[in-house]
Amino acid sequence: MDGIDPPATDLGLYDQPGHLIRRAHQIAVSMFHDTMGGACTPVQYAVLRMLHESPGIDQVTLAQRVGLDTSTTADLAARLETRGLIVRELLPRRQRRLLLTAEGEALLGGLLPAVDALQHGLLDGMGEGDAAELLRLLRKFVELNNHQSRVPLRG
Repeated sequence: MDGIDPPATDLGLYDQPGHLIRRAHQIAVSMFHDTMGGACTPVQYAVLRMLHESPGIDQVTLAQRVGLDTSTTADLAARLETRGLIVRELLPRRQRRLLLTAEGEALLGGLLPAVDALQHGLLDGMGEGDAAELLRLLRKFVELNNHQSRVPLRG
């Protein structure tokens, strides 16, 4: 084409980062469910893990730290409370403090070996250097583009 750069639409589908990220997400979620069974979803795991790491944080802070909107977090917390995995304590100004129950701690503790296996499965065959580089680049991508998210991470 007379020295003119081809339009971006000439990129193959598997050369487009958005498509590759979507496929990587599909694979990670599928492997999560295969490894964890029906114990919880990836988002529920993130919530339980954050509550373990930061016991007693309020619902809004939890939403900011795991990248969820506040209404989704409220619905998710209510479901986890119904399952007996967390308790929600009312704070001033209608905020809620969240804590794992003993049952929630036990579930999370039981999931951690499977999470370790999942991490190895996701990165299997890449080699230690490539796996570390992938994680470094994913963190960098998330940090550089956090402001583009509908629910930017905070904290």
